[in-house]
Parts: sequence; structure tokens; C-alpha cells
Amino acid sequence: MQEPQTVKAHDLSFELMISEKEIQAKVEAMGEILQKKYKGKNPLFLGVLNGSFVFTADLVRAFGGTCEVSFIKLSSYSGLESTGEVATVIGLTTDVEDRHVIVVEDIIDTGKTMHDFLPTLKNMNPASVAFATFLLKPDAVKYKFPIEYIGYEIPNKFVIGYGLDYNERGRNLRGIYQLK
Repeated sequence: MQEPQTVKAHDLSFELMISEKEIQAKVEAMGEILQKKYKGKNPLFLGVLNGSFVFTADLVRAFGGTCEVSFIKLSSYSGLESTGEVATVIGLTTDVEDRHVIVVEDIIDTGKTMHDFLPTLKNMNPASVAFATFLLKPDAVKYKFPIEYIGYEIPNKFVIGYGLDYNERGRNLRGIYQLK
């Protein structure tokens, strides 16, 4: 089934930016890279809710090796805008000491959320920390930290689909859609 070229979420219209087929191919490629990097290890994939739940599930399946999955919920968005404040809604309950942690994000734009979370994570003494994001907005980045695995770099446009939302709508879309 081919995804629609345009969709509506609340009062806004969005147009297709990345198709489901392109997404699947990119996630498979990222999974293969991670499998080589973490061969013989048991990494912890740490998904950042809500947006990364679809990508995390697909990435773990593409990884295919022995691993564990946990989630945290950090929030910095309201509507179309970042609030500038990072709130921990659901904290990390998994012990990460001496673990290889792969933080999985749906999208990194300013980078503030992960920049603020990274010291907390490092204080838990993981063996290593790596970041995997499906989307990166390089023109929006204000807070630098190493992002080892990037699906796509996109322009600084608001997007929904594949887990990303506009006021909780659009997460279930199979493609990525940008604001018209």
C-alpha cells in the first residue's frame, strides 16, 4: 500500500518527505552497522519516548543480535516549538553500569534534550554511550555532542510520521512528512 503524498494533522497539512520504503532500507543499513560494532556484546538500546518507539523497535529487529531494550521519557516540546526546558517524565530504571548504551532518538534538532541528559547518563558509569538518531536537523543544532549513527539529515522543517507527532497526531504514519 502506497502512502499518501499529503496528510493532515489537526489544522496543518504535511507532504511526504521520506517514504516507508526508504525508511526501511535506512533502518536495515543502520542495524547492520550496529551489529558489526557490537558483535559479541549485549548492548542496551535506550529509546527516548514517545517519538522513538517505532524507530527503536525497527532498529532492534534490524540489529538482530543479543541486546536489551529500555525506555526513558524526556520532553522539551509543546506544539511546533521546543520549550527550551527538558523535563524527565519517565526516568531510567535499568542499571547501565558497565553496559554499552545506544541512546535511540527519533529526531535531534537543537540537541538540548540529549545534551542535558548525557551527564546524568555518564554518571551511571556505562561502558560506552553512543547516539543513534533517525533524523538530524544540522541547521538547528545548538548543543554539540557526538552522534555516531544518523539515518537522515533533513532541513530545519517540522516533520511528523514514523513516531513523530504534531500534538500527538501523525505518529502512526509510515513515512516522514514535512509541514507544507
